[in-house]
Amino acid sequence: MRAILASLGLGLILTACTSDRTLHDLETTGGGPDEFSVLPVLPLEIPDNLDALPTPTPGGVNRTDRYPVGEGIAALGGDPAATVATGAGVPASDAALVGAAARHGVVADIRQVLLVEDAAFRRARGPLAGGLFGGGDPYYTAYAPQRLDAQAEMIRMRNAGIPVPTAPPPAE
Repeated sequence: MRAILASLGLGLILTACTSDRTLHDLETTGGGPDEFSVLPVLPLEIPDNLDALPTPTPGGVNRTDRYPVGEGIAALGGDPAATVATGAGVPASDAALVGAAARHGVVADIRQVLLVEDAAFRRARGPLAGGLFGGGDPYYTAYAPQRLDAQAEMIRMRNAGIPVPTAPPPAE
């Protein structure tokens, strides 16, 4: 019996010492996911003053990927000048979508607003929201009440007469 308890205790100690860092780690200090190393974009830079970042503009250019379509065509050996309206904003085909999304206005300081709201939301979930003694994945724990059940939503929509072709199989 002592050997079993000692084995379990040793296993618990070794499990607690894991260094598994996921992409959902809200306090990560890593360099980011590997896919950034294969994309043909300019290096990512953190500005000296984060408050000086430009206001997000739907369909507009950004600081590291100014003309993504043209740069993608050039990376594949094509002529980037062949693109129409490179970096000119929202294409006409997407104008209705952007207009509908912005119909109630656009928040200019959305980054700061989301930062404050997310911190308050996670703080309200309590100090143990990340699991016992702060372990686990705080992303899933904090946002679990907002998770969508794909099977229940598929049934609800089918019952409402909305055609739904398929959904992922239920988790076992």
